[in-house]
Amino acid sequence: MSKNRILKLGIPAGSLQEATIKLFEKAGYKITVQSRSYFPVIDDEEIQCMLIRAQEMSRYVENGVLDAGLTGLDWIKENKSDVIEICELTYSKQSSKPVRWVLAVPENSTIKSVKDLEGKVIATEAVGLTEEYLKANGVKAKVEFSWGATEVKPPYLADAIVEVTETGSSLKANNLRIVETILYSTTRFIMNKEAYKDEWKRTKVERIAMLLKGAITAECRVGLMFNIKCADLEKILNKLPAIESPTISPLLEKDWSAVNIIVEENTVRDLIPILKENGATGIVEYPLNKIIL
Repeated sequence: MSKNRILKLGIPAGSLQEATIKLFEKAGYKITVQSRSYFPVIDDEEIQCMLIRAQEMSRYVENGVLDAGLTGLDWIKENKSDVIEICELTYSKQSSKPVRWVLAVPENSTIKSVKDLEGKVIATEAVGLTEEYLKANGVKAKVEFSWGATEVKPPYLADAIVEVTETGSSLKANNLRIVETILYSTTRFIMNKEAYKDEWKRTKVERIAMLLKGAITAECRVGLMFNIKCADLEKILNKLPAIESPTISPLLEKDWSAVNIIVEENTVRDLIPILKENGATGIVEYPLNKIIL
């Protein structure tokens, strides 16, 4: 451990918390959240974690309360935070896809586009994003901050809402339809500008980022290894979908090779029979935690 060096790291509380802790675990860091504590324990003495709502994270990173943190692009833009973006981490509460901020209205609403919002009332948690969106489209409307349960506001408390969604299922359940998408957002690893100038802190964050990206790359992928006669090698290589070129090693047994590849997990059930039919033996599938490209 570097003497007296501590990286103050923000972990997003709320909907992203569980997914973030699982991602860190795959990257090699065990984070333990204790009941009623906002300071999780991490198995790295050089890191001090703090649970902060994603909505507030970029502000605390910008003002130096935290050296670095994870939050969505949406909240960085909402807060207009001046921070360093280390990397994009494409994961969310339910999937590895970006979330969307959408304009939604009741199914029977006459609103068909942003232009129809003139003079209307819009409820949202992302007031700044919504006002920028309206301004860019030359529309004047009243934007009200929503403290939660935004989907139930139309039609009695608002004409429309701007809300974040992954699948759109909650909107459909509340009889709302999407009119337009305002912003696609993914998680970003961000850093305070002054902390970034500190070589030790910058290097620490960049190393964490490398491992987190490696863990994301490994999701939904597995390794396959098998043995094949050299005479059948070229034929079987043409059937292999791989992230990188397969690793091929000679075996002690003459005229045989060992092949190691990384493939999408959902292709394995179709690929293994093909390998077997084309002469592969000793086929082994194994899980992956990280892929560093």
